[in-house]
Amino acid sequence: MSFVKRVIEFVMDILETIVFVGSIFIMLYLFIMQPNQVKGASMEPTFASGDYIFTSKITYKFRSPERGDIVVFRSPKNPDIDYIKRVIGLPGDQILIQKGTVFVNGTSINESYITSSTNLWDGGFVSEGVPITVPESELFVMGDNRQRSSDSREFGPIPAESVIGQVFYRYFPSSKMGEIRNPFPKTNTLRSSSGLLVSLPCL
Repeated sequence: MSFVKRVIEFVMDILETIVFVGSIFIMLYLFIMQPNQVKGASMEPTFASGDYIFTSKITYKFRSPERGDIVVFRSPKNPDIDYIKRVIGLPGDQILIQKGTVFVNGTSINESYITSSTNLWDGGFVSEGVPITVPESELFVMGDNRQRSSDSREFGPIPAESVIGQVFYRYFPSSKMGEIRNPFPKTNTLRSSSGLLVSLPCL
């Protein structure tokens, strides 16, 4: 009987450990961060399809989104699908796309993370040379692969409440493992149409 008792105690200890670890994992997943897999080419060259990332669910409880942040959010077309895009415009920003260049509040942004110009599609939310203003509590987002991304150019700004969190770390593949940094400085230096450098604070 003593042997059986020891086996039962051993099994119970293992079960308690599993329940404890599982509880921690569930709390992390629900309230702090979650793993995501990038699917599709819309964020190339920053992310390739198949990359695995961590998304922080608490970042925006302490600060507002900033231009240049990469976020995961629920698709406005199908809330069961998560999208990953980069924040380009904040509430109140004026966005203008003209001749392949993105202007925010009248100045062009230096997008070192893209490899092609920004195109537009007929029937999309944004039209060539026509400025739009991002409504309150919404964000203007775009994929880094402008030729192959369904984003705010097509369906318009997204509700801030649809954002699940900020992408902060890539953990696979190991060759690309590391922190995901915002390419914009805290004060974004933009170039106006006249060629002058203008400082645009990240609000």
